[in-house]
Amino acid sequence: MSWDDARARAALRQMFDAAVASADPRRVLAAHLPPKPTKGRCVVVGGGKSAAVMAAALEAAWPDVALEGTVVTRYGHAVPTNRIEVIEASHPVPDANSQRGAMRLLERVHGLTGDDLVIALMSGGASALLAAPAPGLTLDDKQAINRALLASGANIGEMNAVRKHLSAIKGGRLAAAAAPARVVTLAISDVPGDDPAVIGSGPTVPDPTTFADARALLARYGITSSPAIAARLNQDADETPKSGDLPHSAFHTIATPLMALRAAADAARSLGLTPVILGDALEGEAKEMGAVMAGIARSLRAHGHPAAAPAVLLSGGETTVTLGANATGRGGRNTAFLLGLAVALGGLPGVWAIAGDTDGIDGMDDIAGAILTPDTRARALAKGIDARTALAAHDSHGFFDAIGDALRTGPTLTNVNDFRAILIA
Repeated sequence: MSWDDARARAALRQMFDAAVASADPRRVLAAHLPPKPTKGRCVVVGGGKSAAVMAAALEAAWPDVALEGTVVTRYGHAVPTNRIEVIEASHPVPDANSQRGAMRLLERVHGLTGDDLVIALMSGGASALLAAPAPGLTLDDKQAINRALLASGANIGEMNAVRKHLSAIKGGRLAAAAAPARVVTLAISDVPGDDPAVIGSGPTVPDPTTFADARALLARYGITSSPAIAARLNQDADETPKSGDLPHSAFHTIATPLMALRAAADAARSLGLTPVILGDALEGEAKEMGAVMAGIARSLRAHGHPAAAPAVLLSGGETTVTLGANATGRGGRNTAFLLGLAVALGGLPGVWAIAGDTDGIDGMDDIAGAILTPDTRARALAKGIDARTALAAHDSHGFFDAIGDALRTGPTLTNVNDFRAILIA
């Protein structure tokens, strides 16, 4: 069967949906729960874009357990719960509710005993949603440094190394506050490599980074901090918990980017495509990643390497977008990737692509990502829009919106990082 535009678009969307569904907490969380507690309290805390739906899934799995606690999620991501409090807050820049929610979590774990169990539900977005400023800092300080980090081109691990050392809850401090209670963390990974210390800035796990690392990162990216932040980052004596400091804390990942890619690969096979998983932890500047992927697509189309067509190149991870002086538009890393891909492909026939954030939000808008077709640039030029100009202005959302190819899913209530698929027919 030949591949036309309608068939290719439908196939790409089916793979994206399969990836998202594989990380739905309502499907996967129950299998990872510890034995039900037989004594003591069971306190639930959590943060992230999936925190509320994870809490609801836990309530459904343990209807006979006296659960109590609080989770913090992004505005618009709450779902009904009966026993666990849900607070909505701002992402990616924290607000007053982010601070209130983080302090509420610290209150929940205060004064527990060795008979008590804490279940921590962590997912992508927790770093911004749990904003408990360290002593001497204000929420304004944290908001300013967060904005600077987001615009710097720093990757998620680098940003979190700074955030941990400005926080009263990140970098293992939540688990330390819960001692001597047993802490079991169930996490949905949205970071390359699934490092527990990076997911949500690791509130319940030891932190391998230091104050010195945080200072070096700000210097590397040329970020000038406020006097209060500079003073905090010089308090080496108040270091975050390190390896061996949290013996009562266990960590389990329940959904990951690789699991999502494997689900998409299964969907691809069912559609008659050969899937090639290039990796789940690809990082780098979004537009440059697009150019690299264009080269792989050209090789596959011309030489049948690394697979024979029809095939699909699948990848995950988190690219970055460094904002320049011409950043006057709207965009996100997935649509920037697709614009870079479009420019590099130059309208190559027989190649379609989709890229989107599995949480349903690419950047700051309601756009999850977009679909690229062989005639994307031609259709845009017919409307007076040039792909290179849009890329330079960081207006990738505006570009794909104008030609009707922006992908809108609404909040998916999960987050296993970015999903990219390039279909070569």
